[in-house]
Amino acid sequence: MRQKLVAGNWKMHGSLVQNKVLLDALVTGRKSLRNVSCAVCVPYPYLFQARMILHDSELAWGAQNLSPFDHGAYTGEVSGPMLKDFGCRYVIVGHSERRTLQCEDSALVARKFKAAQAAGLIPILCVGETLAEREAGATEKIISDQLEPVLALGIEAMTNSVLAYEPVWAIGTGKNASPEQAQAVHTFIRQGIAARDPEIAAQLLILYGGSVKAGNAAALFAMRDIDGGLIGGASLKADEFLAICAAASC
Repeated sequence: MRQKLVAGNWKMHGSLVQNKVLLDALVTGRKSLRNVSCAVCVPYPYLFQARMILHDSELAWGAQNLSPFDHGAYTGEVSGPMLKDFGCRYVIVGHSERRTLQCEDSALVARKFKAAQAAGLIPILCVGETLAEREAGATEKIISDQLEPVLALGIEAMTNSVLAYEPVWAIGTGKNASPEQAQAVHTFIRQGIAARDPEIAAQLLILYGGSVKAGNAAALFAMRDIDGGLIGGASLKADEFLAICAAASC
């Protein structure tokens, strides 16, 4: 039985004052939830604050990106070992915003995935198609193309990772895939992994992200192959994020 995971992606939001209020509320609210893992992926400057507030709680924390290099003359970059120093458990790799705005291709994403695992972090690997790609019937090809460089590292790499299906057309738009649409893609992903190793596929967590809210979380999480969510804007509101976590704990 896979225990669901709900991870918040704060993106480029937050301040020391706002973060404390939010994190304190999450720590308190998390205590009443069972059978669900919860985490927040915060901007780099707030990792120390997250560690200080969350270290004795049942909430994990992580980052939103990392360098494919461990150290060196890479001004402005942050490495996996640095994130590990701050107690991170998770790191997001391949988010569509980075693929688009920072021109990260799937080969680079695979290198970051490998670097995360080498540092003892759990990568949350994001995949997803644009609206034009979905309307062209190319969803499965796009997902396969995005996964292939990571799978080329060896199927065993998937044992210490999380996947997140985030249809680009549903991120921050207020739109979301129906539970049935999301389940169809999650099934495709799990079956693709199962063709290489059924046991790994059975244990792999596959999250859904894309305008997940308290109002639609339960229906999404009720789908057989949806193992929780990667939550954007709703993770910045304690009541909303906790309600989503509660939907995953049922």
